[in-house]
Amino acid sequence: MLDHLKAGYNVPKIFRSAEAFGAREVHLVNIGPFDPAPAKGAFRQVPARFFDSFGESHSDLVQRGYRLYALSADGSHPLQEETLPGKSAFVFGHEEMGLSFCREAYADIRYLQIPQFGQMESLNVSIAASIVMYEYTRQVQA
Repeated sequence: MLDHLKAGYNVPKIFRSAEAFGAREVHLVNIGPFDPAPAKGAFRQVPARFFDSFGESHSDLVQRGYRLYALSADGSHPLQEETLPGKSAFVFGHEEMGLSFCREAYADIRYLQIPQFGQMESLNVSIAASIVMYEYTRQVQA
C-alpha cells in the first residue's frame, strides 16, 4: 500500500519491484497521475487499485484476511525478526511526511523497521519497499 507517496519517481519503481517479487496488487492511496514509463511494463502484470483514503484500503485488506505492517524508522520490530504470514500487506508512507493516519486509529497495524547502521535516518521509499518484498519472498518460499 502506497500511502500518499509523491507520484513521480518512486511509484513506478515500486511497481517494478512488485512485479519482480510477485506482488498480487498495489494499493495507491491518494496518489495523483504519474508517468508509468519507469515501471518498464510492470503495470501490465501487477494490478493497481486506487483509493481516496487510507481507511478504504485498510478495510479492503482486513476484510480479505491480510495482516498489515507499516514501515517506520522508529518501528518496534526489526523486519528480519518478524515472521510474515502469507497474507501480508505493507504500508509505505510519504517520503517527507510519513504515514497519513494516526497510529492509534489502526491498532492492528504492526510497525517494522529495516535495521540501518549508518548516519541516515531512513531509506528511499522505493529501496525500502524492495527490501521488504525481498524479505517477504525469502520467508514465504523457505
